Amino acid sequence: MAKEIILISACLLGQNCRYDGKSKPVSEVLKLKEFYDLIPICPEVIGGLKTPRIPAEIQGERVVTKNNKDVTENYHNGAYWASSVCRMKNIKLAVLKEKSPSCGVHMIHDGSFSGKTIPGQGITTKKLLKQGVKVINEEEAIELYQRLKNGETA
Repeated sequence: MAKEIILISACLLGQNCRYDGKSKPVSEVLKLKEFYDLIPICPEVIGGLKTPRIPAEIQGERVVTKNNKDVTENYHNGAYWASSVCRMKNIKLAVLKEKSPSCGVHMIHDGSFSGKTIPGQGITTKKLLKQGVKVINEEEAIELYQRLKNGETA
């Protein structure tokens, strides 16, 4: 029987696609492959931004880089492609990187480039939620992995 497919922020799987050219691998997130087929995605890269890139944060309805370039369209393009993959593959769960302007699930940076965070959601997270995809962050994915490993249901 085929495993359910889930979408995962590529940086959480060790792909160097973050703005700083690095990744943020989380071993338990990678271990989810025991229970699911994983499709890595970086909405920022798929939306046309390079790695490394100047940091960007959400400011109102726009996404702006630290040097004040509007990259909102790139973020919306990335969200579109992520949602398209979910539709094509009938994906119902995504694990996305907290605090990211694309992928933040519960928290995002406040738009001041000061390192402060505020409650909010990234562009891709909002689009996926609107589409009916459940979106969790890396901490929630660790909890999910522990439950599955212990024989509990998702």
